Amino acid sequence: MENKDLLEDIRSKLRSAGDPERARGAQAYMKSDMPSWGVRVPEVRRIAKAAARQFPISSPGSLREAVHDLWRNAQAREERYAAIELTGLPMVKDDLAMLPVYEEIIRTGAWWDLVDGVAHRLCALLLAHRSTMTPLLLQWSTDEDMWIRRASITAQLAAKTLTDPGLLAAVIKPNLADKEFFIRKAIGWALREYSKTNPEWVRAFAAENAPALSPLSTREAVRLLSSH
Repeated sequence: MENKDLLEDIRSKLRSAGDPERARGAQAYMKSDMPSWGVRVPEVRRIAKAAARQFPISSPGSLREAVHDLWRNAQAREERYAAIELTGLPMVKDDLAMLPVYEEIIRTGAWWDLVDGVAHRLCALLLAHRSTMTPLLLQWSTDEDMWIRRASITAQLAAKTLTDPGLLAAVIKPNLADKEFFIRKAIGWALREYSKTNPEWVRAFAAENAPALSPLSTREAVRLLSSH
């Protein structure tokens, strides 16, 4: 297997960095059936990046294989964090072939820490491939899977001045009536982030949709507007 040394290095160093006491707390906090080794996320990222430097990945296809191996065969949550970290390597930043990888992470991860871990990756693809990504995110915004819908809403968190406000509104509106906490939180979060760039747009959107926006979404959306 081409990435054998890379994967063995990541796994062994994650285990060595583990803290059993912290692991118990982390697993409880995440409400996860998957065990944790108790490695802090910044350390997971450092280990994954160092391994990728020591054992360079030869191609985007090889990177996808490594990510799938770490993700699908994970014995602990930290391996899944490491898999997400590898998806941040420059060689696949604009690669649409990564979309099925991100979708698998979202659908099978099915929890906020893993789903939100690929939000910036989706944003990079959107900025590079708007004609492909815009209809996809619109489709995701009405998916039966709550986490796919959340991903459609959070996909522009990092876009700042490059945010497409029409797309932002279009993915939020089908979800305004959703009573799920993680959807309501995502709506507020996405609006709050965009308010840093375009406060007037967010103020107008919040006012126009006031009857439908949940109190949680509204609180998050307008939190920064008093300073503008």
